[in-house]
Amino acid sequence: MAEKQIFTKYEEARIIGARALQLAMNAPLLVKISEADLEKIHFDALKIAEVELKSGVLPISVKKPFPVKKEGALKKPITPKISDKKKIELEEAELEEQGEIMELAKPDDEDESGEKVADGKEELE
Repeated sequence: MAEKQIFTKYEEARIIGARALQLAMNAPLLVKISEADLEKIHFDALKIAEVELKSGVLPISVKKPFPVKKEGALKKPITPKISDKKKIELEEAELEEQGEIMELAKPDDEDESGEKVADGKEELE
């Protein structure tokens, strides 16, 4: 015996709409509804589809895949803790590898024109 599926309101709306479209295109009814009951609901395809869904005779199912369960505890990757002194040493070593550290410019190293002066002589370009 097949287990009756429980649908969300969105799934129900989609199923009823699809079945109502089929009924509007002259699909056969899957439940016995008397002529008087059909006249009461004014031959409304949506109402008929709703009755069919509630009775459980619709051969429509919804596939709901579940995520794959992974065994084991979730672990955060362990990063080694480094002291501040060690970080500074590593940064200095990295800077030395990249090139020399620029020295700070001193105001008396430049003349009035803004050009750098080395040992009292202007650099030539």
